Formats: sequence, C-alpha cells, structure tokens
Amino acid sequence: MPPSQPQKTVLIADDSSVIRTLTVHLLKNLGYTALSAENGESCIKSLEQHPVDLLMLDLNMPVKNGQEVLQWVKERGLDIPVIIVTALEDINQAVQCMKMGAYEYLTKPVENDRLETILRNALAESGLKEKVVALEKELMAKDIFWEVRGRSPALRQAVEEAMQVMGTDMNVLINGESGTGKELFAKAIHNGSRRKEGPFVIINCAAISNELADSLLFGHCKGSFTGAATDHAGYFEQADGGTIFLDEIGDMDIDIQAKILRALQEKKVRRVGEKKERSVDFRLISATHRDFSEAITGSTFRADLYYRLEEYPLFVPPLRERSEDIAILAEHFLKEFCKANDIAIPGIDASAMSLLEQHSWPGNIRELQNVIRRAVITLEGDEIKSFAIGKPASREEETRLKAAAVEAVQPEGEDVGKGKSDERPMLRDIELQAIVEAYRKCSGNQSRTATLLGISRSTLIRKMKRYGLTKSIAIMRTGQQ
Repeated sequence: MPPSQPQKTVLIADDSSVIRTLTVHLLKNLGYTALSAENGESCIKSLEQHPVDLLMLDLNMPVKNGQEVLQWVKERGLDIPVIIVTALEDINQAVQCMKMGAYEYLTKPVENDRLETILRNALAESGLKEKVVALEKELMAKDIFWEVRGRSPALRQAVEEAMQVMGTDMNVLINGESGTGKELFAKAIHNGSRRKEGPFVIINCAAISNELADSLLFGHCKGSFTGAATDHAGYFEQADGGTIFLDEIGDMDIDIQAKILRALQEKKVRRVGEKKERSVDFRLISATHRDFSEAITGSTFRADLYYRLEEYPLFVPPLRERSEDIAILAEHFLKEFCKANDIAIPGIDASAMSLLEQHSWPGNIRELQNVIRRAVITLEGDEIKSFAIGKPASREEETRLKAAAVEAVQPEGEDVGKGKSDERPMLRDIELQAIVEAYRKCSGNQSRTATLLGISRSTLIRKMKRYGLTKSIAIMRTGQQ
C-alpha cells in the first residue's frame, strides 16, 4: 500500500550497487522518490543539493563511512530521520548510532514489509514533529511579536524572517518607510534572543551631534571636560550584555559613522578622558528609511559601515502593501485610544472602513493612528461614518493660506487697523480661519501648520492660546469645516 504522501524523497547511501538498485526499485514501487549515493562523500553532496525527507545509511562505505555522515547530519542540524541499514550486527555500534540521532538500526537483509512499515512510521513521526515545531513557532511569534498586529502575507514574511535571525548575534538592518513599525521589530528581535534579559538601548542617530557623540556613545570620566561632574557610561556600555538599536542610522553624521564602525569591529570603547579601553558585548540592530545606495554613492554614508550593519537585511512593508491589516489596526487603535481617555468605544461604518482600506497611507501606521484618534474626538453619535484623511495642500491652497496669514497674523504690539476698531473682528476671524484651515490641511501637525502659514511654531502656539484654540479644539473645528 503506497504511503499517504508519495512525494516524500528517500536517499539510499550504500556502496553495493546491487543493494542500491533493488532498494531504489522497491521505494519507487511504494510511491517514494528515490535518490542513491555510492559512498559517504557523495551522500553528503546529495544532502546539500536536494531536499531529502529520510536517509537510509550503510555504515561501511569508502571515502566517508556511515558514522561520519551521521555526525555531519547532526552537526548541520538536519532534522530528518536516519535509518541505519548494515551487514554488521554490532550492539555497541547500534547504541552509539542511536545516541547520535539515528531513528532505527537494521541489519541486512531486511524484509520488504518491515522496511515499508519502518519508513512509513519514521516519515509520519517526522511529519508530526514538523507540525509541533511549526505550532511552537507560531505561538512564539504571537508572544514575541504581540505589538506587531496583522495577518497579511507581507507582514507574516517579515515576522518569519525576523524569527530566523533572532536566535543569532548577527547584526540586523531593518529597512522600511517612516511609521511602519521598525522599532517594534527591533524590540521583538531582542525579546526573542538570548540577550532578552539584557538591556535594550535605543539611540536616535539623527539627534547626536559631533560635539556630544563621544560622550553619549562611549561615555566620559569625571573631570574630562567642563560639566563632567561624574563618571558616565555611554550607550554602548549601557547595552553590554544586551542589544543596541541605532534608529534612523541613515541620518547619522559621517564623522560619527567612523566611530561606530570601530566600536563594531573591536567591540571595545574608550570613555572620554580615559586611556584604557573597555570590552563591551552587544548585539546591533539598526533601522533606516533611506536608500543606502544613493547615500554611499553621494559619500554621505560609509560603505564599510553599511556592510557591517547589513549582515542580515530585514524589510518591514508599508501599510499600502498590507491592506488586510488596516481593519485590524484601526480597531486596535480605536479601542486603545478610547480606553486611555475613558470614552465609549464606537463602531466603524462599513463605508468608512472601506475609505481607510482604499487610502495609500504615505504616513503608514502612524498616520492611521492619528486619523483614528481625530475621528473619535470629532465623533457625533455612536458610530464613525467617515474619516478626515489628510491630504497635502495644493500649491493654490498654500498660496491662499499664506496670503491670509500675511494679512491676518500680525506681530504683537503693531497698531493693526490704525485705530479702526471695526476692522479688528474681521482680522481676528481671518486669522482664526487661516489657522484652522491650515491645521486641517496639515492633519493636526503643528510644525507643518506653522510652516504653511509662514510663521514660527512658537508664534502659532501663542496665537492658539490667545484664541483659546487648544489642539483638540482645532482638530474638532477641522471636522466641522
């Protein structure tokens, strides 16, 4: 009776051409795919070149014997059943082979019925083991990646690739657009590693200046410079025994890159003001939204550092490639925001959800989170029926808004209207309208709103306070426009 999975491949390694021929014929009749090797060396080559589900292995073979092949299988971590079939009935040898991981030890000749039963049982047990491993892996992924929500194929692939590397100490470079969740992946990789009990140190590379780089990254000792009142351990020392995460590494100054490269190569740091070097044990994960090929060509990023960082590249997909995850994320952000602010959780109308799923989300998950929060603040009723998804202002709109700002947003203390009190209410209304409309176009971002109006962020905040226009009120007004 043929096995339930006839596609299974069995490799027969035996120096006897007669036995190989007979065994191959038997296996094909049973419905298996059969490969053969005449010695241990050719057996290893076959294992390297072909996916094999089971190995039938003779012990006494030229070049490499069966035990050497079995040892090679064990060292490589190949999780396949190995059945020893040999002419010698040696109990000590049999015990040794079983300790090395052999599934069964048989002496020639072997009856066809018995061999068929053993093959079927070995493959069934191996299949069950694979299912258990897959289930454990899935449960582990849910536990470690609990903050990474979604079930799209693109996200699952990223999670699977992250799990492949988390058990190693390889440097990981996470690529992805801003707002895709690169830091969540970095945390998950740390939490799934052998370093999970150690620290997870985050460095914002764009915020480190040349003047402070040595002190922040590598530390300083007391009295090494003005203001150094105590000894200070730098980020790399703080990450000893754990993981250091260089966020937006592509924004790091090129002079600082050389210092990072040396720390990576030597795994040693020297505090400012000290002569001795300190050994540090850390695993490096970095992230960027930039195209390194352009940065390296333009000499703004070191190629030697790049190849150190990218021992294992990982890509986090943008939200537009994860449309299946939008509803999951939207519901999560909705519940999270409402619970945090003690607000009754509303429903989301099907048409409103469809609007979310059709949007391209240039700001990715961060943009979606902001949209959900604004919808809750402006909600009237118990169901969200639409979302104010922000769009960049057109050139005409920018011109009109800036013109209104020039007319309306006057410096404090200037004699606006030259004593004509009836003009003040009009200017106030124009100013208020300009701020609210700019706020809507910029999706509630104060910095972008100030830029659009042609004023500083501090001036914008002052104007908002003058009119009692807090951020939440401004957002509510945008929903009423």
